[in-house]
Amino acid sequence: MPLLSSEPIRARCLVKSNLVSTRSNVANNRMPNIKVFSGTSHPDLAQRIVDRLGIDVGKVVTKKFSNLETCVEIGESVRGEDVYIIQSGSGEVNDNLMELLIMINACKIASASRVTAVIPCFPYARQDKKDKNGDIPENDSNRSRATVKCNEWKFRSRAPISAKLVANMLSVAGADHIITMDLHASQIQGFFDIPVDNLFAEPAVLKWIKENIPEWRNSIIVSPDAGGAKRVTSIADRLNVEFALIHKERKKANEVASMVLVGDVKERIAILVDDMADTCGTICHAAEKLTEAGATKVYAILTHGIFSGPAISRINNACFEAVVVTNTIPQDGHMKECPKIRCIDVSMMFAEAVRRTHNGESVSYLFSNVPY
Repeated sequence: MPLLSSEPIRARCLVKSNLVSTRSNVANNRMPNIKVFSGTSHPDLAQRIVDRLGIDVGKVVTKKFSNLETCVEIGESVRGEDVYIIQSGSGEVNDNLMELLIMINACKIASASRVTAVIPCFPYARQDKKDKNGDIPENDSNRSRATVKCNEWKFRSRAPISAKLVANMLSVAGADHIITMDLHASQIQGFFDIPVDNLFAEPAVLKWIKENIPEWRNSIIVSPDAGGAKRVTSIADRLNVEFALIHKERKKANEVASMVLVGDVKERIAILVDDMADTCGTICHAAEKLTEAGATKVYAILTHGIFSGPAISRINNACFEAVVVTNTIPQDGHMKECPKIRCIDVSMMFAEAVRRTHNGESVSYLFSNVPY
């Protein structure tokens, strides 16, 4: 009986070896699948983002124990996946921040390939430096400001840099990348040792101005404080209009002592632009100042409309044509209470940032354009 030739066996082994090698290379070169999870702070924005991406929101269960500890359970496998967690720093800020940290850590220890925290409104962004002024105690208003200023160094030496602390917490939890919008101070990006993409609402703001203010060519862009000068000059340059600013001095936190307008707003439409509004004392004082200086109409455009405390009543009583905010923070409740509030949807910018990050593409296009 003739012996079987070993050539076909060797050929079959070679083909099988090549097939295994090819599959291995494809697996190594394949980009991980994408999973998007939403925290409890802004589920509507997360839903808008995934709708644009054409995927579903990942399954996650968030609950609190009787002692108010946060518990998070990820309801699907994230092994080897490119994970994005959407959680804004609004509402119950501390609870939402803790929830985000736990979700990041849960995905990381479940072997996610990469975890990106999408934080539309970065929490604690206003505590970015040791620059606290000496606040005059309410029960000691007779003390002179000069006396307090002499002791300012005592307050500054013990002021926290909480934005840096939050950056450290996100890194330690396991975040590999941060996507946010209009940081209160751009230097916060330097607090991280991981990549941070700071998107800008400016393209969406320019689009809204051109579409909703017919006389925008006769407008002047106004910053309610000196810190926003760069922001308003950039918008004014792109609209080819003039800009002005208001110098303010605070007596204490959330309370403005005095304002000085620098610029001519007479017979013009004044557009106040700022990154956020909390109690709205600043923008309401600024609107009054602009009206006194001869502005025909006053608009306010803000990226993050926090609107805490007396903010809504102040806006209702102020002389605004409209107060325009983005949906980095949920605005449905605010819009019901105040008909002057308008909302710009920025979900398409975050969705495009997520898509480009997932595909390894540049996100710099979003710095000056609105994706359609």
